[in-house]
Amino acid sequence: MMRLTYLSHPEVVVDPAVPVPLWSLSAAGRARLVALLGRGWPARRPALLIHSPERKAAEAAALIGAALQLAPRPDALSGEVDRSATGYVPHDRHEALADALFARPGESAAGWETAQAAQARILAAFRRGEAAAGKGDLLMVGHGAVGTLLLCALTGRAIARREDQPRQGCVFSLDLGVDHRENRLLHGWLPFEQLSVT
Repeated sequence: MMRLTYLSHPEVVVDPAVPVPLWSLSAAGRARLVALLGRGWPARRPALLIHSPERKAAEAAALIGAALQLAPRPDALSGEVDRSATGYVPHDRHEALADALFARPGESAAGWETAQAAQARILAAFRRGEAAAGKGDLLMVGHGAVGTLLLCALTGRAIARREDQPRQGCVFSLDLGVDHRENRLLHGWLPFEQLSVT
């Protein structure tokens, strides 16, 4: 059975003067991911590694690709929810907008891409990756919000903030059924440190 594993990038260097898609991983974020890879994760080698084109996700995918000797492939459809209408906003404002994004999936929060539109986009990226991986496993490297929207779609759950990752640098994994009618969630969002490598 084909397996999808989705990894959200770990901590980043927050710089209000730099566009959010160009933010890089922080030293702490890199260290967390390197430690995870050093434990032998993932236990099953994926056939395909795709990632968001945003720098932080590309950097995370490069670390994974080097460890697995697998060339990462960017997918333009797998970026985070488009927040370019506001750019950087302080943490409290960001959280309020994220709450609105999930609470009203068909409406834009301050010009952000809607949750419904982002979900359709990440589903398209997933389907493209699934087809390219053939019968092998697929590993996607991306972001918390859009990853949560993918998780909701593949598990038949309503879009809701309660489904969001608990922190940056988390993973969920599913075994994929035929036509996704019998997808089996192996685990929801788990921080790197809680992942089993067996």
